[in-house]
Amino acid sequence: MPRPKKPRQCGCRMAGRVFKPSGTPMAELRKIFMAPDELEALKLCDQDGLFQAQAAEKMGVSRGTVQRLLASGRKKVARALVEGDALVMEGSGDCEE
Repeated sequence: MPRPKKPRQCGCRMAGRVFKPSGTPMAELRKIFMAPDELEALKLCDQDGLFQAQAAEKMGVSRGTVQRLLASGRKKVARALVEGDALVMEGSGDCEE
């Protein structure tokens, strides 16, 4: 049985938003779902310029967890941009608002 996920501190309020190519109906696009903690890690490290250890402290998780969230989030963003998929922001999930 896997260890339960530790709640993460997320400040991003993007649940329900979708970023997609213009001119293509949503029904015709593949959807890539981004978890709130992935978005928060991207925001803290890539937008705010924090180091992974600093972001981990803000989110209440380990630096390794932030590293995994960044890798996963960046891969999803790159795939959405390159392949023209829709990027869908999921609900609160494991985040404590």
